[in-house]
Amino acid sequence: MEKSIENIWKEGFIKSDALIAPKINNLYDQKSIHIIDKFKRMFKINLIAIVAFSFVYLVVTFFIGIPIMGTIFFITLTLLVIVNKRLLNGLERINKGANSYQYLKAFNQWINKQIAINKRMSTFLYPIIFMSFVFGFWFKDAEGIPLGERLVNEILVGFPNTYLIYGIPLIGIIIAVLIVSLLAFFGGRIYMWDLNIVYGRVFKKLDELLTDLESLRN
Repeated sequence: MEKSIENIWKEGFIKSDALIAPKINNLYDQKSIHIIDKFKRMFKINLIAIVAFSFVYLVVTFFIGIPIMGTIFFITLTLLVIVNKRLLNGLERINKGANSYQYLKAFNQWINKQIAINKRMSTFLYPIIFMSFVFGFWFKDAEGIPLGERLVNEILVGFPNTYLIYGIPLIGIIIAVLIVSLLAFFGGRIYMWDLNIVYGRVFKKLDELLTDLESLRN
């Protein structure tokens, strides 16, 4: 029985020795490499931007007298960059010699792993960043007295019956714990929102290409 054009197309995609295979494979190979290379460039630029920003932020906070904030912020983002740099090294090891479908599937698996790791880290990242602001301003020197202590003294003048725990108003501790809990709970969602803003178009093209390849294979 003669093969239909559709069957020839599918077979040409799957079998490397078919006459039409080189053209089809090259087309999808080029698209696959283009998408992944674009993601790599964006990912590397993003990591460099985080490092540069955290360093500048560290210097600025030292100049304005809140080094604790800058130090915590810098250390946290540095660890984030180190983890993602190692993940990027894993991406570099994906075999480009595989066909476009296998290449994209391997890349998609790497993306899912990278997202899962960063989502877990985000449950700690955002609370730590928030607490860096709290500690930074709390211990900021205000005419020889930490700013936090000065604020507490002013609160006690207006509300002398304020309950303190280790010199900190209980209501302040409750608010801080509540904010930290919310940031931890929504950390993964905040990360996904940020991720889609930066890489959303690349992921959309990846999904479309994978859908095309899977339809050809079927």
